Amino acid sequence: MTTMEKCEVCGCEKSFDVVVEGESHSFDSFECAIQALAPACPTCDVRIIGHGVEANGETFCCAHCAREELV
Repeated sequence: MTTMEKCEVCGCEKSFDVVVEGESHSFDSFECAIQALAPACPTCDVRIIGHGVEANGETFCCAHCAREELV
């Protein structure tokens, strides 16, 4: 019997690995992968899923947060 690796966020058995810059991470859901790997908005701390809004070299979750930070 093979021992399953555990999700690095919640500890459940993994179902997939994600490799980022040569480093492997184990997760049981996309939710856990996002929590561990997605960047956080510097204004509101929401995880940025997708392109986000770039301003002054930073990436924000939305235009509202970018305006709030840069005003």
